[in-house]
Amino acid sequence: MKISFKNSSYLFLLILGLNMLFTSCSNDLNVTPKDDDEFLSETFFNDPDSYKQVLAKLYAGLYVGGNDGDASADIAGIGGDFSSYLRLIFLMQEVTTDEAVIGWGDGTLPTLNTQTWSPSNEFLYGIFSRSYYEISTANEFLRQTTDEKLTSRGVSNELKAEIQYYRAEARFLRAFSYTQLMDLFGNVPITTEDDPVGFFYPKQKTRAEVFAYVESELKDLQTALKASKTNEYGRIDQTAAKFLLAQIYLNSKVYTGVEKNNETVTLCNDIITTSGYTFANVPYRYLFAADNNRNGAQTETIFPIVSDGLLIRATGAGMSFILHASIGGSMDASASGMDGGWWGLRTRKEFVQSFPDATATGDKRGTFYTNGQSLDINAIGSFTDGYAVTKYKNVNANGTAAQKNDIPDTDFPMFRLSDVYLMYAEATLRGGTGGNLTTALGYINAIRARANATPILIGALNLDFILAERGRELFWECHRRTDLIRFGKFTGGSKLWQFKGGVQAGVATPAYRDLMPIPATAIQANPTLVQNDGYVN
Repeated sequence: MKISFKNSSYLFLLILGLNMLFTSCSNDLNVTPKDDDEFLSETFFNDPDSYKQVLAKLYAGLYVGGNDGDASADIAGIGGDFSSYLRLIFLMQEVTTDEAVIGWGDGTLPTLNTQTWSPSNEFLYGIFSRSYYEISTANEFLRQTTDEKLTSRGVSNELKAEIQYYRAEARFLRAFSYTQLMDLFGNVPITTEDDPVGFFYPKQKTRAEVFAYVESELKDLQTALKASKTNEYGRIDQTAAKFLLAQIYLNSKVYTGVEKNNETVTLCNDIITTSGYTFANVPYRYLFAADNNRNGAQTETIFPIVSDGLLIRATGAGMSFILHASIGGSMDASASGMDGGWWGLRTRKEFVQSFPDATATGDKRGTFYTNGQSLDINAIGSFTDGYAVTKYKNVNANGTAAQKNDIPDTDFPMFRLSDVYLMYAEATLRGGTGGNLTTALGYINAIRARANATPILIGALNLDFILAERGRELFWECHRRTDLIRFGKFTGGSKLWQFKGGVQAGVATPAYRDLMPIPATAIQANPTLVQNDGYVN
């Protein structure tokens, strides 16, 4: 895909003194850009173009790990490829569940497959650090775009008005990062543009306090952001704020102990009926093709993480990781539009069995590669153990080639309307007022009709079905861990999958693993942080 500010963003060197969230005398513990000499002075903002460039950097941070693709990492001690936000979210949300397994032995990566991670896991430190890096960048942008500063620099009234939307987008991306932190780690610090720049220990907040902060921000952003579908493709609008708010409301019982299904129904109904986003009446595969920004799939994509094979030269980040890592064995990489495979990602037996077959006959969403692959995983390190997944392709919907075969063009659909349909149905089943089961059934059967799956009757519409259908519709879209926790099936023994708990057949795991541990490195840098129950630093 392409958005107008991309060229100026990915190679652009960021910002002035970012807020030192976790500072120590050892540079590799700093959740900051790795070279303080790269900080630019305030004179940087004398250029009117600088404001959009920094906003672009915030968006770019969702995909790449540095200012020059993989080559220049934002975060000390973590490579630009391994610290890609999308890559890390994928590891947390997919590899820890029944939907994915990864065969590589890098550091503590194998413990994500088996729910045996510890506070020393460097990938947990990666997602923790990346989230706070994005937050720090947003905070500094907000400090530098106050009315007072803009007036002092002689910024025109026209640009000032546009910068107000930039500020709202920065606040949304900050809220998105706090949502990831709240979901993964629970009790985390909150810092904003009002906090001092420099050395200090930010206070750790309860999960409920983080929820309240995110909720307040998203409520305000429903009017502060540009109206639905009036922003450039790839940038946030009011509907994205409503989506994220509906998402945290659906998970409110987990985060705060209080259900907010009524609020979820109201927001989902608003998005479905008034936002202008529409269900994409195209084959399911179009949603994950190289031209999914223009082949009809874009009508339901509320928040994409954008990709571009020419402009984003990041071989190990974002969609490049997801596509390369999912190719191996006897697979023809060119069929997915790629130059080769890394023999890493597959799915697990139990997830395959949620489909009527493994050949995409009874459900077009069941896109598995089975030739030379065994359904059972006997050795996680063997790529041919477990069916491969071919959901994403770096090929245009009509079969023509993408721009490049080493870096994909395929945009990642972080939020889409199909998920709103599913959230509406689930919240209605959970008792949300204002919801209608017949309406929910219609939404579910629209999703299934696109996949050529058999429609269901009202009697089959229950919470177990919703969890399974969310998996079939949204797999490998970074929702599964959160979904399983909400349904009480991530830990414990009510739902098992191969190698859950480190045993081939799968075993129950302790409930404290519904939360990830606060990384030990972060606690060393900020000793006021308290570790989550069950973990030992």
